[in-house]
Amino acid sequence: MSRYRLLAIAVLWLGVAAAFWQVLQGRQQPLQRTRLLLGTTVEISVYDQRPQRFAPAIEAAFDEMARLETLTGFHHRGSDVTRLSAIVGDAVVAPETLEILGKGLQVGKASDGAFDMTLGRLKLLWGFGASHPRLPAAGEIEAALAASGLEALAVENGRVIKRTDAWIDLSGIARGYIIDRAVAVLERAGVTCAAVSAGDDVRFIGHRADPWRIAIRHPRQTDALLATLILPEALAVVTSGDYERFFEQDGVRYHPLFDPATGMPARRCQSVTVVSRQAVWADALASAVFVLGPEKGLALLERYPQTWGLIVAADGTTVISPGLRERVTWP
Repeated sequence: MSRYRLLAIAVLWLGVAAAFWQVLQGRQQPLQRTRLLLGTTVEISVYDQRPQRFAPAIEAAFDEMARLETLTGFHHRGSDVTRLSAIVGDAVVAPETLEILGKGLQVGKASDGAFDMTLGRLKLLWGFGASHPRLPAAGEIEAALAASGLEALAVENGRVIKRTDAWIDLSGIARGYIIDRAVAVLERAGVTCAAVSAGDDVRFIGHRADPWRIAIRHPRQTDALLATLILPEALAVVTSGDYERFFEQDGVRYHPLFDPATGMPARRCQSVTVVSRQAVWADALASAVFVLGPEKGLALLERYPQTWGLIVAADGTTVISPGLRERVTWP
């Protein structure tokens, strides 16, 4: 008999996200606001002697995130993503979409295709966005992958070239990009110290008397922490794991972090945390490393400046970039 279990987004309202990761606050009390966006609870915290003066900036940052979510969303009718999925040929898209695609293609090439933005059909086939995901037949997976791959998509001279009828899915990179854009809105308003978080993704602005501290959830022990990152500088941290959304069938866990080569859930990691300068890079690289596994994944991260990883391999062992070792404390 099959047993299905799917972690619902709604539980985030109950504070379960705090068990996934949390920013451990210093002495200065921030102005905090939350909004439901990007399929999760987004929180913006501004640290200042008079933080209330930045309340309009926080609302402007949320509005920018909502605009970009509509522009890049897989299920948003009329979005750049749905328009691109419907055509074969070249197209003009919003500058933000073009930037996301360009960065995603760069990570795709650097990872030898481990990061792939053309898996929209595969995503829909598995049904993780619905209430009852399922294990597709091998033939269905093969058909869903037929038009996907690095050669299906290109960015040239400010236009998108789509060579096949692949469906585009930016879920592995758009959230990070949107967080970065929210940070840009806050910085333009004069914010010098803040945190913008969405689920397991966070980016910081500025410095505090105490370092930024981020607790990383253990991928197999509910409500337990794997480690705490201690960051004296303002960086971005993104975690991808097979515990966020999954179902089990015949004792096997199935999750939506797919290996583009097989169309099946990637099996080399339980979780991957990437620290980088911007959330867009941390987001895409976390997805790629999850597919590549610890050895090839850390080698990929070494190609990016100020970028490190904390990886829990499939067997539960922990692997960490040398540059991150002195920034981690263990329970």
